[in-house]
Amino acid sequence: MNPQDPLANLHPLRQPELIGWWPLAPGWWLLLCLIVISVGLLIYLLRRHWHKNAYRRRALAQLDSLHAQYQSDSRDAEYLGAINALLKSVALHAYPRATVASRHGEAWRQFLNTSLPQDMQLQSDFDDAIYRDSSPQIDLTRVHRAAQHWIKKHKAAV
Repeated sequence: MNPQDPLANLHPLRQPELIGWWPLAPGWWLLLCLIVISVGLLIYLLRRHWHKNAYRRRALAQLDSLHAQYQSDSRDAEYLGAINALLKSVALHAYPRATVASRHGEAWRQFLNTSLPQDMQLQSDFDDAIYRDSSPQIDLTRVHRAAQHWIKKHKAAV
């Protein structure tokens, strides 16, 4: 040790204490509040969407039940009439009564076809087949798929 060296009298450097994460800075509190509000809003919107579309889920379950019944008893006319009644009840729930209730025949088919893609559109034989007691000459598989698609994808007015 050199007595002439003033640096020799210095003590070793001490490291400062590490900066902790708590308490949070105001910006982090703001970000945390925004995240909580966003998650709450997302949950609210998802629940509202879920409840708003409950009628669709019930109708699809009923359509599946009708299809299972048809496969067991093969009554074409009853099955077609039941599909039409189901579609009418779904439409009455989703649209104003004045828009839907009085439609029948071609006007009803065109109303349904507005929400169906071109390859699933109901044909003109659907107009009369739903009101016959005899076995209609109509592709019931196509009608079932069209009804299923319409229930899932129609744009509700209410």
